Parts: sequence; C-alpha cells; structure tokens
Amino acid sequence: MFDYQGLAEFRHQIRKFLRFSEHAVRAAGMEPGQYQLMLAIKGIPEGVRPRIRELAERMQVQHHSAVELVNRLEAGGYVRRERAQDDRREVLLTLTAKGERVLAELALHHHEELRSAAPGLVAALRRLMPRRISGESE
Repeated sequence: MFDYQGLAEFRHQIRKFLRFSEHAVRAAGMEPGQYQLMLAIKGIPEGVRPRIRELAERMQVQHHSAVELVNRLEAGGYVRRERAQDDRREVLLTLTAKGERVLAELALHHHEELRSAAPGLVAALRRLMPRRISGESE
C-alpha cells in the first residue's frame, strides 16, 4: 500500500521551498527559469561541458526553451557564449561577473531558506523511505 499522506507531505514541503525560490528570484528581477539556468551553469558536474544541450537536460526542458533562456540572460548581461578552445565549433556558456553576483546573492537566500525548511523536508522524505533496504547495514 502506498503512503499517500507521506507523498502529499513530501510534495507540499518541496512546493513550499519552490514557492520561496520563485518569489526570491522574481524579487531579484529574474524569472525562475533564468535562475535555474544560471545555477545549472555554475553547478554543472565536473567533466560535463556547459553546452545548451547538457543544460537543457539538467533542467529537464526542451532545447529551444534553453536557447530562449540563454538569449534573455545574454541580453541582460548575465551569461556569455564562448567558443571552446579545443573545438571552435562548440559553444560553451559561462556566467558574467554580473551573473556571478546575482547568483551568489540568490544562493545565499536559498541556503538560508533550506536551513529552516530542512527539518520538514527530511522528515517527509524519511517517512517515505523504507526502514531498511535489504542488505544495507545501519
């Protein structure tokens, strides 16, 4: 049997954090997707190149949607397209100094919110996780 209340509570906790995020990002004069793209650029895993294809996949959006976000962020002076040194056909994305400043400020607010939201998120997630996965020691 599924724990519908647990699933609902977990979704509620996630949604509360996302709502905070949307308000914080809009207060900074950006759209949530723009913040998510900047965060994806800055937080891209080591060994993954910051190309639109990879960023679209990390954000779970269509390629053309990521292109539109990049265009708006580039026009606002937050990101820049650069040719890769090893393959001039490849276009990589980087944050500008302005983008770095805005992202750092928003990340600070998000970390503060996560500190207060963490107990509810963790409790909701623990409720959904099995007590012990077979073969796992405590």
